Amino acid sequence: MEEENHEVIVNEEGPLVETEEIKKEDEKPVVISERETELLDKLLRLRAEFSNFQKRTEKEKKETIINANISLISDLLSVLDNFELSLKHNDDKGVLLIRDELYKILEDQGLELISTSEKFNPEFHEAIAREDGESDGEILEEFQKGYMLNGKLIRASKVKISVKTK
Repeated sequence: MEEENHEVIVNEEGPLVETEEIKKEDEKPVVISERETELLDKLLRLRAEFSNFQKRTEKEKKETIINANISLISDLLSVLDNFELSLKHNDDKGVLLIRDELYKILEDQGLELISTSEKFNPEFHEAIAREDGESDGEILEEFQKGYMLNGKLIRASKVKISVKTK
């Protein structure tokens, strides 16, 4: 038995024809039954579902790889804090080089320092002290640096803010 290749025209809603004949030049007409139409529709839906599954799985895989080290990086932040504390009390060039190298490695993994040069933002800053001042929400002092990893907050900056006095 000879197998013939026939093309069925399909759009997003399914086949364009039901129990009709499809003709190409110099070819025999093809009759598509309702059962074949139903099976073709199921096949197209299954193919779309599988494609969506592949995309979703790939996205989840990338997110897992990106955030795989979040626990380790969070633990290393205390080491980075200790380097900062050490540098406040002395100007040891070796400590500075090690701190910079550690920060560069963490930065390459997606670590970002949260800025405290702008106004207080409760999404990124934790106010642990406040002081009377002329404006509301101005960051006066940073007690502990805050960091984000690949756009996700892993530690908020601990800051002192000003509160407007009446």
